[in-house]
Amino acid sequence: MEAHWRSPNGKPLSMVQVFDEIRAHVRNKGKVYVGTDSFIDKDRCAFATAICLHGASGQRGGKYFFRKVYVKKQNFPSMVQRIFREVQDSIEIALNISEHIPTSKIELHLDVSPPHNGNGTSKISDMLTGYAKASGFECKIKPEAWASQSVADKHSK
Repeated sequence: MEAHWRSPNGKPLSMVQVFDEIRAHVRNKGKVYVGTDSFIDKDRCAFATAICLHGASGQRGGKYFFRKVYVKKQNFPSMVQRIFREVQDSIEIALNISEHIPTSKIELHLDVSPPHNGNGTSKISDMLTGYAKASGFECKIKPEAWASQSVADKHSK
């Protein structure tokens, strides 16, 4: 979990700093959104996870932090394995936040299509949402999964 977190402008942050921001946000009745996206480039796969803070009393707009991890492409021979890793990373971060800030309300955003869409991730949508829910978290999928689809996607490239 000690991968380097960053602010949107790329400034490095420690997990302690991120937790401090989340604590303040939660005290103001804000919700935490976690999403991960990946991007394959040549011989490596980038996984970007975003922690987004939105909806606190008096808050205008939102705030987020991200981390980016590179893994050898060969470790993910199929799309299913890669998408499963995305969800696993989001769950791991959410569990870490929950452990340190038990009062936080966390929603996971999964970069998967609804089961009826017929897209590549549609056939594993139910399995992945079940995994997230069984881990104790609410979750959203496309098109409502903005933390993964927009925020994490921006940093995965």
